[in-house]
Amino acid sequence: MRKLGLTGRIILGLVAGLPVGLYLGADAAVLGEFGKIVIQAIKLAAAPLLMFTIIGAVLTTKIGAKDGARMGFFCAINACIALAIGLLLSNILKPGLHLAASAAAGNSEALAAAAGKKLGLASFLGNVVPPSLVQPFADNAIFPLVVMAVALGLALRKLKNQGEDIEVIEKGVALLRQAMETLLGWIIEAAPFAVFGVVASSMGKYGLSPLKGLAAYVAVGLLGLIIHPLIIYQGWLVAYVRMPLGRFWREARDPAIYSIGANSSLATLPLTLKALDNLDVSKSSSTLGACVGTNLNNDGIILYEAMAVLFVAQAHGLSLSFGQQLSAAFSCLIAAMGIAGVPEAGFISLSLVLVAVGLPVELLPLLLTVDWILARARSVVNVLGDMMISILIDRAAGRRFT
Repeated sequence: MRKLGLTGRIILGLVAGLPVGLYLGADAAVLGEFGKIVIQAIKLAAAPLLMFTIIGAVLTTKIGAKDGARMGFFCAINACIALAIGLLLSNILKPGLHLAASAAAGNSEALAAAAGKKLGLASFLGNVVPPSLVQPFADNAIFPLVVMAVALGLALRKLKNQGEDIEVIEKGVALLRQAMETLLGWIIEAAPFAVFGVVASSMGKYGLSPLKGLAAYVAVGLLGLIIHPLIIYQGWLVAYVRMPLGRFWREARDPAIYSIGANSSLATLPLTLKALDNLDVSKSSSTLGACVGTNLNNDGIILYEAMAVLFVAQAHGLSLSFGQQLSAAFSCLIAAMGIAGVPEAGFISLSLVLVAVGLPVELLPLLLTVDWILARARSVVNVLGDMMISILIDRAAGRRFT
């Protein structure tokens, strides 16, 4: 069974769940509870991982002011464009409406809570400083968690710069981060069983009707993940870098294809760096853009989350105002930066975003059934984004590409 790999086992769970659910009918509802347990476990492990990742990054990362500013500038532009594409596609195409009937049923309490949730600047500022150290972990609250992590990381960094020996703390933070990554890896290994249970439960309750909504969800997500590199990245290459598109894609082909199988931009890093070397990008720029900046540069995850947040809201009949969508977009940025490099990072961080903006998470197990498709597309965009940021940093430093 393990020879199939995680993707193969998820597909097997999906295929097996269809006939079982249709055969059992309403009796298959109990199988869906396992999916809820898996999502709850993901939420439980994701918050500490976010905390330790940010502390470690603040404590150990050393970036020159000028190069760091260039990286941050280009990452911010690409991230904002990715957010805009994801939100725009969901607002125009409204894919969540295709899942509305099945999503709304049986979620009255979650819907009531979400409908009464106020998102905006006032509520955001009011939640920045938590009432207690444990509250952000209990609520899976992104904003106060990030504030705590950054503050603690800066305090430790100052002690380090003053000559204090904090090597034990650095190693402890790194080990705790690795432990949480390992724990999440174990949880993700249970995904095929969760998919089987959720699909069987959904088929037993709604028949084949959810398939239309899931198809719309995948189609809109893939559309955005195709638009971003073909228009935005190629636009950078033509208008600013002045690099021939054929040259770029010849070198980007191998890491892009490998990332589909590996489902990880981090695992693809050796090929990414090799491709950048072949493009004559300097070592300093490729290291900064593809290695150090990998947590900042996750356009694939950010675009997907922006699309998915509105999808979930639409599926539950909830309309988010422009201000609420901006709050959700900021949550996407923070979550994507903190969870980068973790298996199924986009889906894990989506759970944090939904909690942060007050949307129901009951749809997550159903979305997990098709996430293996979108996950690979996200990885491709993230790899291409790592290459693009490295090239842009080099170009800003005066490098000419012909």
